[in-house]
Amino acid sequence: MPEHNLVVNGVRLSVESLGEGPRAILFIHGFPLDRSIWRPQMAALDGWWRIAPDLRGMGRSEAPDDGYSMATYAEDLAGVLQALGVGQVVLCGLSMGGYMAFECLRRWPERVTGLVLMDTRAEPDPPEGRAGRDAMIALVRQEGAGAVAETMLPRLLRPGTWTERPGLPEQVRAMMAAMPVAGVAGALAAMRDRPDSRALLPSLGRLPSLVLVGEEDRLTPPEVGRAMAEAIPGAEFEVIAGAGHLPTLEQPDRTTNRLRRFLDRVSWGPV
Repeated sequence: MPEHNLVVNGVRLSVESLGEGPRAILFIHGFPLDRSIWRPQMAALDGWWRIAPDLRGMGRSEAPDDGYSMATYAEDLAGVLQALGVGQVVLCGLSMGGYMAFECLRRWPERVTGLVLMDTRAEPDPPEGRAGRDAMIALVRQEGAGAVAETMLPRLLRPGTWTERPGLPEQVRAMMAAMPVAGVAGALAAMRDRPDSRALLPSLGRLPSLVLVGEEDRLTPPEVGRAMAEAIPGAEFEVIAGAGHLPTLEQPDRTTNRLRRFLDRVSWGPV
C-alpha cells in the first residue's frame, strides 16, 4: 500500500494511505502494535480514503525518548490529516487508539464526522492499573519489547485463535517485539496519565457512533463496551463473535463487514 513519510511535530511518521476523496477514515492502532492490524480493512473498504499511521514510537515511525501523551498523539494525528489534505474524517480507534480518538474529539471535534470505538474504554486507569503501567515501563526498559510481548500476548487473543489461526499469535508477537523501547515506554506513560473520558460520552450524540468489541476480549470485555455505547446517545453496539482484543485480525471479514455497514450510513458535510 502507498506509504508516506511525514514530518509532524518534529517527528517522522510513516503513514499508509489508500484511495482518495471526501469520505475518509483514520485508523488508530492499539498498544504495542502498528498499522498492520488494519490491513484487512484497508484492503477491503473500497470507496473510502483509508489512512493508517504508525503512531510515534511504533512501527516504522520515529521513536523519540520523550514527548508522549494523549495530547501529543492527537496533535500528531491532526498533523497527518493536514499534511494529506484531509478535511473531515471518521475516527476508528482500537484499544489505546480509542483513548486517542477521545482526545481528538476534545481537541478538534469539528473535523470528526463519525466514530468507531473498538475494544476500548472511557475510564482512566485505576490506581492498580497505573502501578501496572509503571511496572511494565520498568520491564521494557530492563528487558526490551520482547518481554512486554510475552506478557501481553496471552491476553490479546482468544484461546481458540491459537489453534484455529496458529500463525497469527506469532505474527502479533513479532510485531510487538519489534517495537522501539522508547515508544513502548512512552505509550505506557501516556496511557497511565490519560484523562477520564466518561463525561465526554453524552455529548457525542451528534456523531454517528459504533462500539465494537470481541466476544472473548479479556482486557475490555463486552460489558465495558456495552456500557460505553449506552452512554453515547444513539450509538450502535455489536459484539464480534470469535474474537478477543484484536477482532481486526482474528475475525477480519466480520469486522470489515460491520464497519462497512456503519460507514454506509455516515453522512458528509458541515458538522
